[in-house]
Amino acid sequence: MVIAVITGASSGLGKEYINAVIEQFPMVEGFWLVARRKELLKEIAEAHPDKTIAAISLDLAKEESIAVFEKLLKEGNPEIKVLINNAGYGKGGDFFSSNRESQAGMVDLNCRALTALTRLCLPYMLDDSVVLNVASVAAFAPMPRLGVYAATKAYVVSLSQALHQELRSRGISVCAVCPGPMDTNFWNVAGLQEGKSALIDRLPRVDLQQVAEGSLRAARKGKKLYTKGAFYKFYHLLAKLLPSGLLLKFTQV
Repeated sequence: MVIAVITGASSGLGKEYINAVIEQFPMVEGFWLVARRKELLKEIAEAHPDKTIAAISLDLAKEESIAVFEKLLKEGNPEIKVLINNAGYGKGGDFFSSNRESQAGMVDLNCRALTALTRLCLPYMLDDSVVLNVASVAAFAPMPRLGVYAATKAYVVSLSQALHQELRSRGISVCAVCPGPMDTNFWNVAGLQEGKSALIDRLPRVDLQQVAEGSLRAARKGKKLYTKGAFYKFYHLLAKLLPSGLLLKFTQV
């Protein structure tokens, strides 16, 4: 069976990717949806009765969950057309006074789990398939008080671009998705709700559906990085041209 694998699929951008894949990849017969909240995954499965959907409840920050996923791959032997690594979170606040577990957990989920799942899925991926690794515009420059999160997303961009080059011979396109702020539960988890950060409050929001659809189209065209909106494309350019010491004056959340 030809499938799509989507992590962080229970809400937000991950949930939007399901409809985008259905629209753009009609050959995909089923989905492996991975998230911690199984009840939400079951609701999604019920909303798509014409697709075979596996609701896989795993906490990918834990090594034992990666081992479970590896076992599922060996048992199911799927043909993967689309892999979307969307699972991740951020935590705002001063690094010194922050919770050690939450800071290290960002590295575990945003970097280690993404790396592990990509490597595990590659032997099952079809030629002319796509990998989307969800990063952020936070990857473009260091961000005081969101430092670990920004660093993990910079890792995602760097790895994605390297894999894009490595896997071209197999016809596999790897694209780093770098959206700006979106209206999701990310901000509650990060502790950066409206009013908590003047920078975040001023930034324009991007549309979830447009990011999902646009990034999939970009990956199909062989693009290695996708950013939505003229504002964030301009910021990406500035981050390349200006010294990081100057940018740090404007990127603190």
